[in-house]
Amino acid sequence: MSKVFIIAEAGVNHNGSIGYAKKLIDVAVAAGADAVKFQTFKTDKLVSRDAPKADYQLKATDNTETQYEMLKKLELDERAHEEIVLYCKQKNIQFISTPFDMESVDYLNDELNIPLFKIPSAEITNGPFLLKIARKEKPIILSTGMSTLGEIEMALGVLAFGYLNLESTPSFEAFQSAYLSEKGQAVLKRKVTLLHCTTEYPAPLLEVNLNNIKTLKRAFGLKTGYSDHTMGIAIPIATAAMGVSVIEKHFTLDKTLPGPDHKASLEPDELVQMVEAIREVEKAMGTFVKGPTFSEVKNKKIARKSLVTAKSIEAGDVFTAENLTFKRPGDGIEPMFYWDYLGRKADKNYQNDEKI
Repeated sequence: MSKVFIIAEAGVNHNGSIGYAKKLIDVAVAAGADAVKFQTFKTDKLVSRDAPKADYQLKATDNTETQYEMLKKLELDERAHEEIVLYCKQKNIQFISTPFDMESVDYLNDELNIPLFKIPSAEITNGPFLLKIARKEKPIILSTGMSTLGEIEMALGVLAFGYLNLESTPSFEAFQSAYLSEKGQAVLKRKVTLLHCTTEYPAPLLEVNLNNIKTLKRAFGLKTGYSDHTMGIAIPIATAAMGVSVIEKHFTLDKTLPGPDHKASLEPDELVQMVEAIREVEKAMGTFVKGPTFSEVKNKKIARKSLVTAKSIEAGDVFTAENLTFKRPGDGIEPMFYWDYLGRKADKNYQNDEKI
């Protein structure tokens, strides 16, 4: 089993503070995450001024402010981004950020040279956005919350079209053709990872549907992963045993901080526990070869049983159910041969409790 790529999702839990952002990076490093992820957006390009908040945002933030006002306070400018990227390099952890608008795609790619793009669930039907990212020719992690298989296939068609740099006019037909083509399928397998996700904060356990990870793998044949919005660490740990390539989880410095995502995030000690548990699961997955392991070999003779006498037997006596039984240790004849010995004559004298 290959190592799971663990993304510690800082998101907007920095509350607009570079100091908080650096502390979050320190937490991700201490926990052993492979990457720390932020969110890059221009509020004016992301949301209209009168857009409503989601229910979970209303519960977690000032319900008198608009979504625009909330996000404006969480927006990081270019100087903040550059400082955060530099700090990640110093701490030897991979910086990732999710773009939410076209300008942010260009900035992350052209100025910060991010190694991959993470596309959020909400943008899976945003064709122009998907196409722009694919044309940057970098690996993509695509979250699939709120979507149907048909919507995912259409999104993959756009990505295949963009990756292949096809000159035809973008259209549903062109996207489908790119998706179904041999080259399109090949580039998607090389470049794209699909994340199963339930877009609710926190996500109810009855709506997590982890079996969808298998559904995605069967339907599209791509690398799959999981973006978790449940409370606690049990669910992402469980997905580590399902062969996922990526696990993403929100974390915070303190769940009681003001902001939309803190309450559904892990605190530092929980992030440490999650990463440690995932790494333990990876080790435990092992191989597909069934047989005694190195440590089991020495226990076979101790734990298994051998054919032994249940009473004294003289040479020529017939072995019967009354004088033949099986006990530890297992360094003699296996009890699997019990029936072969019934009715056979003893070739020597046996004391009680002696191995045959």
